[in-house]
Amino acid sequence: MVDGVLLLDKPVGPSSQRVLGHVKHLLGAKKAGHAGTLDPMASGLLPILFGEATKYAAQGLDADKTYLAEICLGARTRTGDREGDVIEQAMVPALDQAKVGSVLVKFLGQSLQVPPMYSAIKKDGRALYDYARSGEEVVREPRSITIHALELIRFDLPVLEVRVVCSKGTYIRTLAEDIGAALGCPAHLQSLRRTGVGPLSAPEIVPLESIEQADSQGRLRFLKPVDWLIRDWPEVVIDAAATERFFHGQTISCSGHAPLSQCRVRNESGEFLGTGRVDTAGLLHPSRVRSLHS
Repeated sequence: MVDGVLLLDKPVGPSSQRVLGHVKHLLGAKKAGHAGTLDPMASGLLPILFGEATKYAAQGLDADKTYLAEICLGARTRTGDREGDVIEQAMVPALDQAKVGSVLVKFLGQSLQVPPMYSAIKKDGRALYDYARSGEEVVREPRSITIHALELIRFDLPVLEVRVVCSKGTYIRTLAEDIGAALGCPAHLQSLRRTGVGPLSAPEIVPLESIEQADSQGRLRFLKPVDWLIRDWPEVVIDAAATERFFHGQTISCSGHAPLSQCRVRNESGEFLGTGRVDTAGLLHPSRVRSLHS
């Protein structure tokens, strides 16, 4: 069994699912998933989870994301990004960095965002992009999103490069269009690179070429531990007798330990056993237990 987390640098072009299948084959893994999809035109951090690590995919799916986005002003496209046909053009108004900065700050915080037609969200059992490809426009319910940070990185009209830290479910294509509208012109997303997923960041990511060029053992050395996505959770260490009880899903006395809503559990040798919670009575309740094969 292959267990662990691969922080892959997804290239522009293939879909996240295609990259996942390719890497799963290269590592000879039986079970794999990812912690947050990227569009084909996007690159950057794609956490791929193998074996036991797939139990913690939600920590990546639900985490805040960080992106570097290039917004091209002056044209709006059918898909909201550079891959779509241009459907509106207009002159870019006179802008300076101060003006752009004053507009960007208005997007900070919680707001409602209408998902784009070219998205995988389903309505009446069909993905929105199916309607869009048929030339149909359907009503979409706005979704609550949060923009934690939005800063101008490069000012090179008609292109603006921004750094975005946002909640899950935020469509950067839609954000690009909305920023353009607030600046007084149509806009679309020219490029997108994800640099962070929760606590995971770009310096740790591995290019796909490095995985392809390595031998079977070398590929495994790129893997992070199973609990990498939750490594910032507090830790509880238990002895051998308690480990046996933990693996059977039984509560364990941790008298004197402060209550914890979620924690990682290790044995005295440092081996990751799973996750749990500690109640006010000092009892450790197993939540997710690592399979014995690992």
